[in-house]
Amino acid sequence: MLVQFSVKNFKTFKERATLSLVASNYDKKVREDENVVSKNQFDLRILKSAVIYGANASGKSKFYDALNFARNFIIDSATDYNAGDKIPVEPFLLNSLSETEPSEFEFVFLFNNARYRYGFELTENEIIGEWLYEKTKVKEIELFYRQFQEIDTHPKKFKKGGSIAKQGFVRENQLLISKATQFNDEFSEEIYYWFHGIKTLSGLDESRFQGYTMSLLEDKKKKKKILNLLHAADLDIEDLKAETLDINELPDNMPKSLKKLLRKEAKENNKVIFTDVRTTKKKYDDDGNFVSDTYFSMDDNESSGTKKFFALTGPILNVLEKGYVLIVDELDSKLHPNLVNEIVSLFNSKESNPLNAQLIFNSHDTNLLSSGLFRRDQIWFAEKNRLGEGTLFSLADFKKIRQNEALESNYLRGKYGAIPFLNYFNKINSKFLQYENEE
Repeated sequence: MLVQFSVKNFKTFKERATLSLVASNYDKKVREDENVVSKNQFDLRILKSAVIYGANASGKSKFYDALNFARNFIIDSATDYNAGDKIPVEPFLLNSLSETEPSEFEFVFLFNNARYRYGFELTENEIIGEWLYEKTKVKEIELFYRQFQEIDTHPKKFKKGGSIAKQGFVRENQLLISKATQFNDEFSEEIYYWFHGIKTLSGLDESRFQGYTMSLLEDKKKKKKILNLLHAADLDIEDLKAETLDINELPDNMPKSLKKLLRKEAKENNKVIFTDVRTTKKKYDDDGNFVSDTYFSMDDNESSGTKKFFALTGPILNVLEKGYVLIVDELDSKLHPNLVNEIVSLFNSKESNPLNAQLIFNSHDTNLLSSGLFRRDQIWFAEKNRLGEGTLFSLADFKKIRQNEALESNYLRGKYGAIPFLNYFNKINSKFLQYENEE
């Protein structure tokens, strides 16, 4: 489980910003059984979900970008970066000092009965630092610490990784944990596997993960689970069938180069190309009697909200079944507030989430604040100051909030910050009206 993630000097976050999923004692009696997982070995109580609010351009999506960048760089740095390749990291550019300083990322997580703290700092040219610590009992043990290309490793717990480092196999723009995995270091592989379990999605473009959900329809058990979610969402869909591209019957007007590529993929990689989903719905007569089934195209006939919810069902089921971490930018985009509530409820439920998967997302949907689904320590805010510097803080940081406080209305009127300042609009409107009357 993810315990916390921190970022410093990346995009809008000049100073260190931390999202902590450690449950506070302040909320100890609120939804403790549903929303919190106790890890007695480390005296920790971990939250299953968290939501981030904030005005437009406040840093919500930039925090998602930080998580996404760090996760992808850990997984890809050993395979996707050749000697001399630039690292696509973006420091805080609105300050003359920070724009030349390294960016920093750090994860704290629980895995295989141990607590790990792993992080790195880097510029576009090289890794400045990298570290990994393990805690199984009382003391935190350093497994390795890197400064530029000087790497100190634990002689027993990170022996093979140390050998890889000493032989100079780790380049300036590669992470040791990623490179050691390439050399089949079992310990690094386990850590690497945990980061593979962080799934990041953009809620603004479901086409990027719709194909994954479509592929699950080939499995009867997974298809049934997807249909159960669609039925629960009251979308009137009785059945689903994924439609595939017939390589032998490609359109005549398709470019020859594309035809060649598709046929090569199908032949060499046994790849199935999904083109659409056929949805089955019931047709009735004027008296409300069932007449027959009718078929719609997911792409052409279903609403944007239905398409997005369908696309989300695959990643959601995957994360719940594996105990992964799902991070979604703009989860509520195109979705009815009740559907967002149901998605959150899936993660908070012991029954649907027995492996303690976690959901982190940002949102403008303030209905969630009055839904009763969240504790105060699960509600976070992103805010930007006049210098363009982003900060992140929790509702639990406000110590004088009553249990029955009207969170939604208080947030909208600015009690907790993290909303846009719109006074200037009133001045603009009055000027418009003035000029209009003068014509």
